[in-house]
Amino acid sequence: MVEGTVNGFHCQVALEPDGKGSHWFMVDKAMREVAHAAAGDTVMLAIEPVKEWPEPNAPADLKKALAAAPRAHTLWMDITPMARWDWIRWIGSTKQPETRRRRIETACSKLKAGERRPCCFDRTLCADPYVSNNGVLFEPTQMTTIKAKVNEVKRDQENH
Repeated sequence: MVEGTVNGFHCQVALEPDGKGSHWFMVDKAMREVAHAAAGDTVMLAIEPVKEWPEPNAPADLKKALAAAPRAHTLWMDITPMARWDWIRWIGSTKQPETRRRRIETACSKLKAGERRPCCFDRTLCADPYVSNNGVLFEPTQMTTIKAKVNEVKRDQENH
């Protein structure tokens, strides 16, 4: 998590690793508008790491599951905001509703057992599903094959 300015306008964003030892962040429409910049423009950027991570917005389905699991909710409230970001990003890094449901169940189970972080979520890997773990952009025609491979690996991991 960093904060700083883009063309003099304050921002706070989470950096994503690019798999090559560097990082990037999404510049959305709202940020471009306040910075008076268009896509492709060169901007003045000044950022530095934040000392404390902001509280993430937990999705409704996770909030509901935590409310139904008091022990999990207690640990959820005890872990750091960065750890909560990790759980939310791990849960949100899938597109399949069934996998998301299972990850929320797993998160609650692990939190009940005292685990403070998702075991298999590597924060050094990019959370953007359209970027591979090594930072190479995939062509859209490759995505079907890649998604099938990813699903195969996930099924294997879930069965172990």
